[in-house]
This record gives sequence, structure tokens and C-alpha cells, in this order.
Amino acid sequence: MNKQTIAAWCLFDFANSIYYAVIPATIWSAYYATVIVGNESGQGDLWWGRVISTSMLVIAVTSPIMGAIADVIGIRKRLLIAYTLIAVTATCLLSTVEAGMVFLGFILSVISYIGTEGGQIFYNAYLPEIAPPDRRGRVSGWGFAVGYAGSMMALLMVLPLIQGGHLAPAFLLVGTGFLVFALPAFLWLPADRPNYQSILGVAGAGWRMTRETLRSLRYLPQVRRFLLAYFFYEDGVNTVINTAAVFAATTLGFQFAELIGLFATVQLSALIGAWLWAKPTDVLGPKRVVLIMLVQWAAVVTLAYFVETKTHFFAIAVLAGSGLGAVQAASRAFMASLIPPGREGEFFGLYALCGKTASIMGPLVFGMLSSHTGGNQRLSILSVIAFYVIGGLLLCRVRAGGPPNR
Repeated sequence: MNKQTIAAWCLFDFANSIYYAVIPATIWSAYYATVIVGNESGQGDLWWGRVISTSMLVIAVTSPIMGAIADVIGIRKRLLIAYTLIAVTATCLLSTVEAGMVFLGFILSVISYIGTEGGQIFYNAYLPEIAPPDRRGRVSGWGFAVGYAGSMMALLMVLPLIQGGHLAPAFLLVGTGFLVFALPAFLWLPADRPNYQSILGVAGAGWRMTRETLRSLRYLPQVRRFLLAYFFYEDGVNTVINTAAVFAATTLGFQFAELIGLFATVQLSALIGAWLWAKPTDVLGPKRVVLIMLVQWAAVVTLAYFVETKTHFFAIAVLAGSGLGAVQAASRAFMASLIPPGREGEFFGLYALCGKTASIMGPLVFGMLSSHTGGNQRLSILSVIAFYVIGGLLLCRVRAGGPPNR
């Protein structure tokens, strides 16, 4: 393995984690729901659910085609850079949104999320290229661990601004940090080998390859079964990530500065969890690790339903964080082990399609339940447990994901 390439790959996770930590996970989501929209009757929950679901729908529709284009045309790095620049620009523009600007906040949130999540397709597709099969689990875990370090740095970076009530400069700082720490990936990840074609030719090739990818699932039963399981349990994970700040702010009365402390705790526990589970993912196999983590996530949402104090919610956040990096890293390693050689972008596009399509349901269910029950977020968060149970049962049917030597 090339150490410089691995370091650059991991640093991109550091970069986009700056965005995730402050925008969907903590300050922006709570600010949008409670201040820009207003969340007294659950309308903020409903609008934030629309942000996430709309973003995921666009990513789900476009990701297989864009992943296929990256493989066929050989422009993976260029697409990674383009999506990142779109995300950075929209994130900086969030600083212009004020109370009552619901639709502008919606549009910019969606664009920033599409740019960040879309870039993950091309970023993930590098994993099979830069790491051998017996090291993918730990390299994937390293990426998530470095990412959680980025999240903690971001939260500490914006804390003084949030405490002073200066939210606009905080969002500008997030966009700038995202760009700066993405630069090593732009410079040192493997270069593109472009095969120039017309725009129509590129689009046609992407669409044809996407159809072929979907058809090929008939002959790849373990990939098909894994993606179906992932479809459900990833929805549960993403729903908790994207609604936790709103839950903490509305149900438990967390202030913005307290949200920073809460999610710094989550990121620290997530970093430790991702690091500790990196090698066991290779030793035990990603399937076993994912199943263990799904039990842990089911416990998290059950405890959240009963939580009454901020102190208890901090403890639940530690439990959630310790399983966050592990389930994501193990899932990525699981998918990497199933992909036919030379079709990484194509199949990671399909992986994104399943994860993001599923992520349309959870936030909508959360927002609609909250809105129709007069803002009862406890029932909304408890409903997420169904996604873990269904995903875990489906994953048990996958005859793959064991240790590499088996």
C-alpha cells in the first residue's frame, strides 16, 4: 500500500466530516428547524425531513449513472473535485440565510448535501484500488477514524463563534475547512485516465452500464442480498444521524453550544469505535461486525425513547458514537469484498443508490410522525428500530462477509 495515497484518502474523510459535523449533525439542522422554520408544532422536523429526503432522492437517482460514467470515461477524480466544490460553495452560502428564509435554506441545504454525499461515491470507489483485500477493513476503519477526528476539530473550531452568536462566520469556516483538507486527495489520489467522448455518449454509456449493473444482480445473489439488507439498516443509521440534533434541541432543550459538546463526545467515541473495530472487521469478517452493531443501534433508539435528562442523553450518544464508525466502515469493506474487479465506481454507485434511496424513508417517517403527533419526537425516534431489525434479518441471509481467509 502507498502510504501517501492512503493518507490522502483518509484526509478526504477528515474534510467532509467537517461538513457533516456542523451542518446536518448539529448546528445547521437545529438552526434551520428551530429558528429559520420554527419547530413548536413539528414543522421544523417536517422541513428538515424534506431536506434530507430530497437530497437522498437526487443522489439515489444519479449515483449509479455517475459511478458508471466515472468507470467508463475514467474521470473519477474530476467528478470528486467537482462535487466537492459544489458542496463547499453551497455550504458557504448558508451564511446568508436568515430566519424566515425557509425555501432558500432548503435549496442550499439540498445542494450542499448532494455535493457532499455525491462525492462519497467516487471517494469510496478508490478503496479497492488503494488497499489489498486483506487490508480493506482496517483502511476503511482508518478513514472513518480520521473522519471523526475531523468532526471533533470542526466542532471545537466553531464553538467560540457559536457561543458568541456568530453563526454565519461558522458556516463560512466549515466550507473553507472542507476545501482545505480535501486538497491532498485532489493532488495525491490516483490520476484519472480519461477516455474522451461526447456528452451524449457519456450519458448514454452511463445509462447503459447502470442497466447492465442492475441486470447483473441476477447473477450476483450475495451482492443483491447484501444491498437489500443495507437498504434498510443504513436508513436507520442515517435517520438518527440527521435528526439527533433536532431531537436534542427540541425535546431536551439543548442550546447550540451544548450541541457542540454533545456531538464532540459522539465523534470522540466514534473515532475510538472505528479504530478499535478496524482490525476485528478483517479478523471476524464485516458481516459479524455489522450484526453486532445493529443490536447496539437498536438499543440506542430504545434508550432515546425513555431519556429524560441531558446527562442520560450524553451517555446514549457515547453508545451511538462507538457503533457509528464501526457499522459504516464494516459495511463499506463488506461491499468492497463483493465487487467484481474493474467495476468499483459502478457498484459503489449502486451501493450509494441503496443507501440513499433508503434514507428517503426514515427522515420522512420521523418528520411526519412528529408533525402529526404535535411534535412527539420520542415516538418518531423509536420507529427507527424497525429498520435495524429488518436489515439484520436480511443480512443473516447473505452467504458472504466472513474473514478473507475463509
